[in-house]
Amino acid sequence: MKVCVIGTGYVGLVAGTCLAEMGNQVICVDNNKEKLEQLKKGIVPIYEPGLEELIKANVSENRLSFSDDIKYAVENSLVCFIAVGTPQGEDGSADLQYVYQVAENIGKSINGYKVIVDKSTVPVGTAEKVTGIISALTNSPFDVVSNPEFLKQGAAVDDFLRPDRVIIGSNSQRATEIMQELYAPFLRTGNPVIIMDVKSAEMTKYASNSFLALKISYANEIANLCEKVGANAEMVRVGMSSDRRIGAQFLFPGIGYGGSCFPKDVQALIKTAKEFNCGYDLFEATDRVNKKQRLLFVEKILNWYNNDISGKTFGVWGLAFKPKTNDMREAPSITIINELLKHGAKIQAYDPKAFDLAKTIFGDKITYSQNSYDALTNADAMLLLTEWNEFRRPDFDKIKTLLKTPLIFDGRNQYESYRMKQRGFKYICIGEKPLQ
Repeated sequence: MKVCVIGTGYVGLVAGTCLAEMGNQVICVDNNKEKLEQLKKGIVPIYEPGLEELIKANVSENRLSFSDDIKYAVENSLVCFIAVGTPQGEDGSADLQYVYQVAENIGKSINGYKVIVDKSTVPVGTAEKVTGIISALTNSPFDVVSNPEFLKQGAAVDDFLRPDRVIIGSNSQRATEIMQELYAPFLRTGNPVIIMDVKSAEMTKYASNSFLALKISYANEIANLCEKVGANAEMVRVGMSSDRRIGAQFLFPGIGYGGSCFPKDVQALIKTAKEFNCGYDLFEATDRVNKKQRLLFVEKILNWYNNDISGKTFGVWGLAFKPKTNDMREAPSITIINELLKHGAKIQAYDPKAFDLAKTIFGDKITYSQNSYDALTNADAMLLLTEWNEFRRPDFDKIKTLLKTPLIFDGRNQYESYRMKQRGFKYICIGEKPLQ
């Protein structure tokens, strides 16, 4: 099938590459010519395991190409994905200007029947507006469908190639059948294609992400309460997650969620609820708890030093908002490091992939270490902020020799407190009082 994907950001690049991997002819479109030239050479601007290899393979097989000519791409495609950014506006709503610009360009370029796919995360009613924009510019037949993405950064390629489900919001049988044919190779194991109306599909994306965000905030609220009453949040988590109705995913306490999806989607859902005069207390609480959780971690550090960390050096492990990505959008590390800097602390940081983005955020305010152990050299304490696999089983004896004092503040509960005590560390985590 001939497909174009307009927008080569995180979602568009993964979607276009994986669709090409299944034999489709895919044109990825972007207006950033420098970025396109890099992609043609196999240089990928984002870190996502497996993506670079797939891009190179499909470009070499002439199934995947990159262009800034949206008219050419639309004219030579049956299915046109809109995968541009929908950044959060000042009022919390999704900024749809890029979606509407693409819709206008599509309307000017249509030369026959097309399926227009909203792949970007968009509020309920966006498909109707896109339909109106395109209809005003062409008499050619087309259908607009909603096909929300559910990709986890760090596992996006696998999620697209082997999805739990594919949701197609469509009010057209013709468009539905085309989308089912397009996705059939990805669902040979029997996972479902779920067909629903367009508005329900648009809402499903926000509802899913906000529920996962809610689970994280709930886990953090419980963990904070566990600290106060003397319970162990990890034991509580295991007890809860053993219930199949609850499950283990997204129930880990820590310093909160970040990234490009959860914070933005919760805010967008709040904005939609306000517009329709509907209750949004739970959504607001989810967001409020998440923001507070980062500051509570800073509070732990300040309390340990009697509110005086001026001149203290902290070795930070992890800057990206989660492992297996270089994405720092809404990363908890940003809030935490900035708060520590305000109090006069010094930061030596290491992250396997996020340094380039970190430098655009912090500049020369922090020191960027060559490896994880360099970040700890002569530091007063270690802060673990991102749970990269390489941090799970470090050389604790070496860590003790590098730190001025054997003190770890673990924002991701990576280690077992009793083992850390046996190793001679003072260990402060989330949801448990430090062992004496």
